[in-house]
Amino acid sequence: MELVPGFAFQPTTPPVPTPAPVPAPAVPPPDLGALQGLVGSWAGAGFNTIWRPTQPATGSDRFLEINVTAENLEFEVIPGTIPNRGLLQGDLFMTGVRYLQQISDSNVKDPATGQDSGLHIEPGLWLSVPVTTNPTVPATVARLASIPHGTTIIAQGLASTAAGGPAVPTVSITPFAIGNPGAPVTFPEQTLVAQSNFRTSGVGLTGVTQAMLDNPNSVLAAPAGQAIANTTTLVVSSDATTPVLGGGTANTAFLQGGPGGPNAVAARVDATFWIQTTKGSATPDLLQYSQVVLLNFNGLSWPHITVATLKKQPPAGP
Repeated sequence: MELVPGFAFQPTTPPVPTPAPVPAPAVPPPDLGALQGLVGSWAGAGFNTIWRPTQPATGSDRFLEINVTAENLEFEVIPGTIPNRGLLQGDLFMTGVRYLQQISDSNVKDPATGQDSGLHIEPGLWLSVPVTTNPTVPATVARLASIPHGTTIIAQGLASTAAGGPAVPTVSITPFAIGNPGAPVTFPEQTLVAQSNFRTSGVGLTGVTQAMLDNPNSVLAAPAGQAIANTTTLVVSSDATTPVLGGGTANTAFLQGGPGGPNAVAARVDATFWIQTTKGSATPDLLQYSQVVLLNFNGLSWPHITVATLKKQPPAGP
């Protein structure tokens, strides 16, 4: 069979050119408000004290653990907004960051790796919450944290920004009768020169002074040579009444205990974070915090205090 010269199949309709893809409009980053300065990686050193319960057969009901710490704290932006559906007011749209905190003891080495011994790991979220009308609450920030010991917390509070460095208060590790901070109960372990088998000893106390035990926040003195241009302060609490409504703690069955009382309930968490911008820096580059957790056991509230000074780390390379 021969083809007719010049013959070719033709489309029944003219071809329609494929349009070039239209790029999606750029999505603006979420407005994090006071939390914006947290974004990135931070590293530094700090101090930790915790009264741990011990079984009375050991000769004491408590052990004072003391740690000089090394810390890494990373914050990443949560893309987009986070909706809360409202019944008595319109829907609420929050923004936030997720974080991972890792703390090690600088004085104690892991025998297997030779690295600092791990103390604490904590994944969590910080949220920026708009003004609400039900209840009537101003714009707030909230921290949601999960602690592997068996505790979760929601701590909510307020943010503010001011010129200069932070005003750091004093804090005390002295226990007190549950519900009565005005009834302190001191123990020999709080005095370093007092001998005790129920307190960290030896190499574990390297770098620890009596002033640090008297006021752990003394570790947060302004870093040498650092002049602070401005500070954003985040103050949050798990207490359901102050500084704003909302918040609380939850503990596993072991921590809550049975009819005889708790093993060690994390009853309350109060924390202050100071996001600081040093003079000459365009963005926040210094982060300090002080956190007090009240552990309730054997009729007393035992303050567990953690503080740190962290510096902003450069972005990781490709």
